[in-house]
Amino acid sequence: MTVRSGLRLPFTRSIARLAALGCLGLCVALAGCASSKQRQFERYTAAGLYHDARKALQDNDYETAIKQYEALTSRYPFTDETRQARLDLICVYYRKGEKEAATDAADQFLRENPTHPRVDYAWYMKGLIDYEDTPWAIERWLGVDTAKRPPASLNTAITAFSTVVKQYPKSIYAYDAQRRLIYLRNRLAEYEVNVANYYLRRGAYVAAAQRSQRMIEQYDGAPAVRDGLDIMIQSYRKLGLADLQSNTEKVYETNYQQTSAQNTAKKRWWKFW
Repeated sequence: MTVRSGLRLPFTRSIARLAALGCLGLCVALAGCASSKQRQFERYTAAGLYHDARKALQDNDYETAIKQYEALTSRYPFTDETRQARLDLICVYYRKGEKEAATDAADQFLRENPTHPRVDYAWYMKGLIDYEDTPWAIERWLGVDTAKRPPASLNTAITAFSTVVKQYPKSIYAYDAQRRLIYLRNRLAEYEVNVANYYLRRGAYVAAAQRSQRMIEQYDGAPAVRDGLDIMIQSYRKLGLADLQSNTEKVYETNYQQTSAQNTAKKRWWKFW
């Protein structure tokens, strides 16, 4: 046993040395490739790098586009091409599905270029990324009520879209931002109604009425306001607050009774009795 052990030891050491040499060679090769690519980018001007990166973006070659944009921003940090490249990076990351990287790129652009003429695009993309954070179409197709979940990223999307609408009203993105704002606002109102309904079912009538009242004040004009008024009426009835119930019923009748009658008439136009 001792002799065999002595024969194996040098052989094992040889294998270890070969493995170490192989790893060293691989590291050298990788370093050579990296330096080769770096030398390749060094031959480019800012305009040349931007041209190739833009072409890669148009060809949906996102990996190449990202490498070339990043090379441009690191080698020529203060050129017009670099400022445009930072905007393009938002789009590249967004198309590639890397939402966090796209948000980081937008935030960096806003910090470094607060007066840039395309700053509205960065704000719009920030809102769009948060807006699309939930698979709306799939959930609606499956019948999931998205308003029953806490609005995680909706508030940040509303802030970004509101910035576009209020600060850049002539932006080409303002109209779409406004439409998305209305949808998000209505969805937040629906969420508040769901919470108020939960309180109502649990018998927490004061909490239900207060939640509905805050929702109506904050989201006046949203479709959910009608349900909020109804919850307030039920809550005041349960609490025995006749005056508040009567006042709320008057508001409800003034705003929705005529509409309800018109809708009923339209739905029953085919009835002859």
